[in-house]
Amino acid sequence: MKTEKQKVGDLGEEMATLWLKRKGFKIIARNYRRKWGELDVVARLKDTIHFVEVKSVRRYIGQSGSEDEYEAEENIHPWKLRRLHRIISIFLENENLEDLDWQLDVIVVELDDEKQAGRVRYLEDVG
Repeated sequence: MKTEKQKVGDLGEEMATLWLKRKGFKIIARNYRRKWGELDVVARLKDTIHFVEVKSVRRYIGQSGSEDEYEAEENIHPWKLRRLHRIISIFLENENLEDLDWQLDVIVVELDDEKQAGRVRYLEDVG
């Protein structure tokens, strides 16, 4: 049985993947796991591989307040970036994609249960 946090994460990843597809990205992999980390979404746009970290949060979209001032991307700390870079290197090597350009992106998905809506923010080339 999944926790509420896992359900929110799954929904956010699904919304992020659909958003990427609508923008012309080809999805290469989802939830690529190794013992030292996970890549949420790996996508390709033209000749660039995009490793996308998805951060999902529940909030009331369009309302202000102290809780809404929290930015989900703040959870991407330097140690998280190091882990992501390590697993990116392994992925590129295993898939023989080392010659392609790549970048690390973040998609923040804000889910509003009350409005049954979501908003996607795309932060490109974060590190």
